[in-house]
Amino acid sequence: MDKLLKRQFEEAKAIYAKIGIDVDEVLNKLAQVKISLHCWQGDDVRGFLKSEELSGGISVTGNYPGAARTPLELRKDLEKAFSLIPGKHKVNLHAIYADTDEKVDVDQLEPKHFTPWVNWAKEQGLGLDFNPTCFSHPNFKDGFSISHPDSSIRDFWITHCKAARKIAAYFGKELNQTCITNFWFPDGFKDIPVDRMAPRKRMKEALDEVFSEEISYQYNVDAVESKLFGIGSESYVVGSHEFCLSYALQNKKAICLDVGHFHPTETISNKLSAIALFDTEILLHVSRPVRWDSDHVVIMDDELQEIAKELVRNNLLDKVHIGLDYFDASINRIAAWVIGSRNMLKALLRAMLEPIEMLKEAENKADFTTRLVLLEEMKSYPFGAVWDYYCATANVPIRESWLADVKKYEKDVLLKR
Repeated sequence: MDKLLKRQFEEAKAIYAKIGIDVDEVLNKLAQVKISLHCWQGDDVRGFLKSEELSGGISVTGNYPGAARTPLELRKDLEKAFSLIPGKHKVNLHAIYADTDEKVDVDQLEPKHFTPWVNWAKEQGLGLDFNPTCFSHPNFKDGFSISHPDSSIRDFWITHCKAARKIAAYFGKELNQTCITNFWFPDGFKDIPVDRMAPRKRMKEALDEVFSEEISYQYNVDAVESKLFGIGSESYVVGSHEFCLSYALQNKKAICLDVGHFHPTETISNKLSAIALFDTEILLHVSRPVRWDSDHVVIMDDELQEIAKELVRNNLLDKVHIGLDYFDASINRIAAWVIGSRNMLKALLRAMLEPIEMLKEAENKADFTTRLVLLEEMKSYPFGAVWDYYCATANVPIRESWLADVKKYEKDVLLKR
């Protein structure tokens, strides 16, 4: 290890020790955190089952060269990304990323269609998460999938979602890591509806049927994801926050909170402590909305840091599952994964390096001057030296030096596709 880097770390460690922070303990805790990388960043949400045009509110902009065309290419790209991110993490798969030569529709998917993914995850020491794909399909009609008024269409999606849970249980059992299976539906109306109740009633009944089979929490945790509005569902979304949160609480499912799925003035960070008091787990889809759910690469902005602080200050890391969710084809796709993952981990590290008990004590005593002083002064504490040391001990590049690896991979691999 570079002597200067080591010395800077030791100096930072001593500075943090003065305010009661054990940096070694913090780094051990950070190493336990698993970020779920979304596979769809690598190929612009196309998948490998069909060549359907994107629909259901999904839109990817940009045409940067090198998008993965096959499962093997996608796995190689993920391997490159993971080689630049400290820690051991997970991959989040959508159903359309099945690795099979068999012609199969999404309602016919089985665990065998994902065996190559499981074998690869075992080799890499990774976990897998899962999602049914209820968009970009001929049976996504009139803006509806599982809440469509046509029962045959609803039954198609119910069958698909049931199949997804069995695949997820297979992941969890084979990898000995619980699979988080997220259910998101783009159902809604572009213009003002007359009947808001009926589609929600159909969705509720459909979900009851989807979840009718008991699956061990050891292998699979189900989550339902809400949205404020989407492309084509600007006036009404069936699976609103109120619907999904109520369903999750009543049926003991996890609630998925996507950073971009709320009104621009709402923040995920302010919802975490409210929901965490009740009997449900939380799945985070960490993204960066610009004006709305535009799914930009996660940067170290204020909201990301506030989310991390809420998770750490309230001991929620065992109850909250962290996944990334964005798709940007205007920049190198591997770099997009690395930037987002490293920023999520950096935000958690900064939060873990706070003197939390000292801050809470000042707040409880109504000593808001001390609270503000500490919060502001912590912003210039040397967390960067701790992060560099963590990367070095994890055998991944420090600071921006990882970009050279990505550029070389781009030249040697991506540009030849």
